[in-house]
Amino acid sequence: MKHRILFTVLMSGMLSFFMTLWITYINIGVGSGFVSKWLFAFLLAWPAAGIISFVVSPIAQRITAAILGPVNSH
Repeated sequence: MKHRILFTVLMSGMLSFFMTLWITYINIGVGSGFVSKWLFAFLLAWPAAGIISFVVSPIAQRITAAILGPVNSH
């Protein structure tokens, strides 16, 4: 469980960081207030992404296993 929680925190943080950076850039470009607006979006997105990732990841793993088969451990 510790691994799942840490992975979720790290992955959702990295994804939120880059997605909010990209979307803020697309919406307003780089200019006055860019950093503060981006950081605000990031701080709002990260907790939501973390919760969603934690809840949805087992479903995504099951769908992946159904499509590709179970993970082989070699």
